[in-house]
Amino acid sequence: MEIILKTDIKGLGYKNDLVSVKPGYGRNYLIPQGFAVLATGSNKKILAENIKQAAHKAEKIKTEAENIAAKLAETTLEIKAKIGDSGKIFGKVTTLQISDALAAKGFEIDRKKIAITVPVEGAGEFTADIDLHREVKTQVKFVVAGE
Repeated sequence: MEIILKTDIKGLGYKNDLVSVKPGYGRNYLIPQGFAVLATGSNKKILAENIKQAAHKAEKIKTEAENIAAKLAETTLEIKAKIGDSGKIFGKVTTLQISDALAAKGFEIDRKKIAITVPVEGAGEFTADIDLHREVKTQVKFVVAGE
């Protein structure tokens, strides 16, 4: 079943992508939730026209994302956590904590666009992957320190 995505869906595609999914997933979840529309002939024509009109705007958004990525590459965040005697932290570092630390530095990035690839089990320096745009991905360094 072919559908046109109306929003970015992690692991599936980005807004305005034409993707194939299993019929049940599209019919029972994506379309009723408003995440996608059925890829009929008329919807494909509408999509093509929307992409043509949004090309200039998309280039501007991509340039802004590249500028933010360049600034993030130079940034190091500090995340406070309670650390036990053995050097391990209590709980874990989440994407929400990284998003809040980025907001304190002036970057408004949604926590859903942040991924911590290596489990954070103790104090030290780590990296998190950030998906700013479909073509612009970067990493930000963060240091876990004791409170």
